This record gives sequence, structure tokens and C-alpha cells, in this order.
Amino acid sequence: MGKYLLLWQLDPARIPVDPKERGAGWAALLEMVKKDLEKGILKNWGSFVAESKGFGIMEGDETEIATNLQRYAPYVGFETHSFMSASEVEKMIKALAG
Repeated sequence: MGKYLLLWQLDPARIPVDPKERGAGWAALLEMVKKDLEKGILKNWGSFVAESKGFGIMEGDETEIATNLQRYAPYVGFETHSFMSASEVEKMIKALAG
């Protein structure tokens, strides 16, 4: 099972000018995030201070990750990066050393 760093950003063209509408949009996004955290779909999530972007951590295969992220479209765009833990890097180093 792969681990993925998700760098997310709200689509600026879809952010309402009215603060009440913007707050309602953020509330809806945060509810989705909280449900994904409760279900274990998301392992971690954060929003960068004073920005309309942040990060998430997901585990799964490529299809699972892509399917889950499509639920946030078209309001949120993602840059995804597969990553390895320290123990996985250690195994890779040992394999190189033979």
C-alpha cells in the first residue's frame, strides 16, 4: 500500500467573495475532511495559515487515491507525491549494498 503526500489548493475562481458564502464553503470542505479522517481514508490533514491551500496524507493504491480525490473536484486541486518511510528507505539502502 502506497503512502501519498497531497498538496491541495482551492480553485480561486470558485471561492466566493461574500464572507458568509466563503465560510459555508469552508465548512462543507471541513466536514468532508473530518469524515475522511474518521473513516481512515485520510491519515492527516492541515491547512496552511492564511492560505487557501494545505496538505493531506493518504494511504492506498493509485486507483483508491484518485477515486477519493475526485470527490473534492472541481473545488480543490491536488498535487500528489508518493513517499517512503525511514524503514522503507533503509530497506532500499540495504538492497543497494547487497
